Amino acid sequence: MQNENKENFGEKIIGFIQRNRKGIFVSACVIIILLAGLIVFLSLQDVFRKKAISEVEELNLKYEDLRLLIDDSHYDAEINTLLSDLDAFINRNKRGFAGGKAWSITAGIHSAKKDWQKAEEAWLNAAKSGNKTYLAPLAFFNAAVAAEELGKIELAIEHLEKALAHPFEFPSAPRAQFSIGRLYEHLNNYPAAIEAYRTILIDWQDIPVWPHLARSRIAAIEAR
Repeated sequence: MQNENKENFGEKIIGFIQRNRKGIFVSACVIIILLAGLIVFLSLQDVFRKKAISEVEELNLKYEDLRLLIDDSHYDAEINTLLSDLDAFINRNKRGFAGGKAWSITAGIHSAKKDWQKAEEAWLNAAKSGNKTYLAPLAFFNAAVAAEELGKIELAIEHLEKALAHPFEFPSAPRAQFSIGRLYEHLNNYPAAIEAYRTILIDWQDIPVWPHLARSRIAAIEAR
């Protein structure tokens, strides 16, 4: 009886395949085409990504050659050409590491020129473009520096908090936390400053420099 049921089931499957062989064949072809298309798309995406990284590294080399000469007016033409090249590159690569790196180079130029408004905007664009890379927290940190130079203290604190909250950690995290405390002191918000400094004592207690500075600032505030 059991064998008979198995044979009937097998006959039903064979019958189903025979009745619907055209549809099954078409469906199989569609699946194969879609998989092939996906493989081609991913391959091309990887090629374009590598090409973009190679291009932005070339731009970075040009920046490194000019980095110490940005304040020299004799090199204004070269700097402006590099900024134009970076802008053109960014228009083609708005997202990912390459886009974030290009914005970071642009921001570095504006920072060196002490054009803090453009620097802050460029750093924020670097954080946005490279949001899924290690560039983002560093960009937020530098955006905070530019915002502070512009006197936008509360906004600088927001940028620092975004740097610290980012999934990618960065080496200057304790410095960023200390800067939050320092900026709160600047705003005369001493309870918030103490809280910021105490966070350093909790999260970075094994780093000798920043906990020492944090304790010293807490003691200075409490002695007021």
